[in-house]
Amino acid sequence: MAAAVALADEGGLGGVSLRKVAARLNAGPMRLYGYISTKQELFDLMVDEVYAEIRPQEPPGDWREALGGLAHRTRHAALRHEWLADLLGGRPALGPHALAAGEATLAALESVTDIDTALRAMETVGAYSTGAIRREIANLRAERATGLSKHDWQRASGPHLTGMLATGRFPALSKAVHDGADVDAGTSFATGLDWVLDAVAAQLARPPA
Repeated sequence: MAAAVALADEGGLGGVSLRKVAARLNAGPMRLYGYISTKQELFDLMVDEVYAEIRPQEPPGDWREALGGLAHRTRHAALRHEWLADLLGGRPALGPHALAAGEATLAALESVTDIDTALRAMETVGAYSTGAIRREIANLRAERATGLSKHDWQRASGPHLTGMLATGRFPALSKAVHDGADVDAGTSFATGLDWVLDAVAAQLARPPA
């Protein structure tokens, strides 16, 4: 699957096909069709190849390390393989590396709560990290498509935004623009993740119903 991952890294998911993978491997495409019948199966295998980078190398120390570590490693993997963001958030990945990542995370949670609460905690943190990762990747793609960095885009949009804020119709947004801290994507992701994990901790601390 390394060849398929390399193709996706170079040209996105649109640049991946069984024929192209076969050509990269100097093999006939029919040889691959003997193992993989659809592009979706190929994508599933590619995702699991990347999960080898995401799964923990050592058992997490506790549930927070398990959930937080998984989220951070998934983000870093998506920054290395941007196409991964397009495949996050659907049905669970069922390859061996993905299952190992899920097993380690669930085992850390199962030691402190019931299985249903553990599953909801995993879903909640997963939903946050998927959304944040997709937003970050979308911004990176926009930078490349427009040739404008975040700050270049802000300067280009400045006159329009200044005019809109000057109408007085958007006081909360005006305060955010003028007084809000400008943080990088990594800081924003980590802060949001901490807030989500704090909410999970509060839920775990509740006495059983």
